[in-house]
Amino acid sequence: MATLSYNTLDSLDPRGKKILLRADLNVPVRDGAISDLTRIERLAPTIRELSDKGGRVIVVSHFDRPKGKVVPELSLAPVSEALAKVLCKKVTFVPDCQGKVAEDAAAAMQDGDVIVLENTRFYAGEEKNDPEMATNLAALADVYVNDAFSAAHRAHASTEGVAHHIPSFAGRLMEIELNALEAALENPERPVGAIVGGAKVSTKLDLLNNLMEKVDMLAVGGAMANTFLAAQGYSVGKSLKEEDMLDTAREIMAKAKARSCDLVLPVDVVIAEDFMAGAPTQIVDVTAIPDGWMALDVGPKTTALLIEKLVGLKTLVWNGPLGVFELPPFDEGTNAVAQAAAKLTDAGKLKTVAGGGDTVSALRHAGALHEMSYVSTAGGAFLEWLEGKILPGVIALGEAGREVAPL
Repeated sequence: MATLSYNTLDSLDPRGKKILLRADLNVPVRDGAISDLTRIERLAPTIRELSDKGGRVIVVSHFDRPKGKVVPELSLAPVSEALAKVLCKKVTFVPDCQGKVAEDAAAAMQDGDVIVLENTRFYAGEEKNDPEMATNLAALADVYVNDAFSAAHRAHASTEGVAHHIPSFAGRLMEIELNALEAALENPERPVGAIVGGAKVSTKLDLLNNLMEKVDMLAVGGAMANTFLAAQGYSVGKSLKEEDMLDTAREIMAKAKARSCDLVLPVDVVIAEDFMAGAPTQIVDVTAIPDGWMALDVGPKTTALLIEKLVGLKTLVWNGPLGVFELPPFDEGTNAVAQAAAKLTDAGKLKTVAGGGDTVSALRHAGALHEMSYVSTAGGAFLEWLEGKILPGVIALGEAGREVAPL
């Protein structure tokens, strides 16, 4: 994705202005309690900055998938309370996101106030990017700030449509994320490498093809590596593989060779007969996987090879674990490589950008999450950026900057 020009908060004086802030408050909830505050914590600096400078912050977000209907269990009211605790300041919840209730709440705000509007997906117009809903949201505020990169791959009323009606800016979290991704793929310090794991080649095809055009080294792990091994003629036992993707895997290997991209596949694996924690295991070369056994992690030779490759890199992009990290001992490969990447990052020798899918959980499990240069919690948006796809919510910021003069 090409470098995009957009307005940041550096060019906004928020004092006295009503600011519609698109956040991502779609936090995980278990047994009625928020289980991870990461998204709220990462959003907090933008809200504090705008509020402390006298802005009137109107937070808007989706939550889960109510499919255009009011679902009381999916209200943002409890999330609003959690946001107040993180900010250590009063946050007022508003039980609607458009119409008179929202309009009255916005009109009554004083400088520095923060309010949270109800779940935008209670209206079908949100996901349809309905022009009327976008207009209604824009009417609540003087300016729009998008700080939800994780929702930027959706062309919805609150992520894309509203940006065309009022001056629009990237929030601090959005700015940080875009800068990190640009530094990783658009203008990286070379050599640049990528680690891609996951279950299926079919779900990572666009990602692999785009990365091959941009990186010097591409390492493939996880169950998807089994398809590449099978494509080379190796027996992979009862390991998960995609028979209908063997030709595609061979095409990818040929493209990598033609582009002088170093495609790194496992040379040994940790195998088991049963998919369960504590199952008896063996370590074998990829040429010697017996029938009835399955590969569940990269082996020590592969781990050492990958760590050796890391030492020669300046930039690393990581998406997906190398093995079934949730089940010991099949977490050892991911743990060792993640810890090596973290050590190199801490020493200033490697810039590491990671995210998408199970990557955040795998890095947290490895104790390496906070040592990476940047870890995206964006999931789908992070993946689509790596795939080279256009993100409507990001493009709209640049387009809006040309359509509506910044304040």
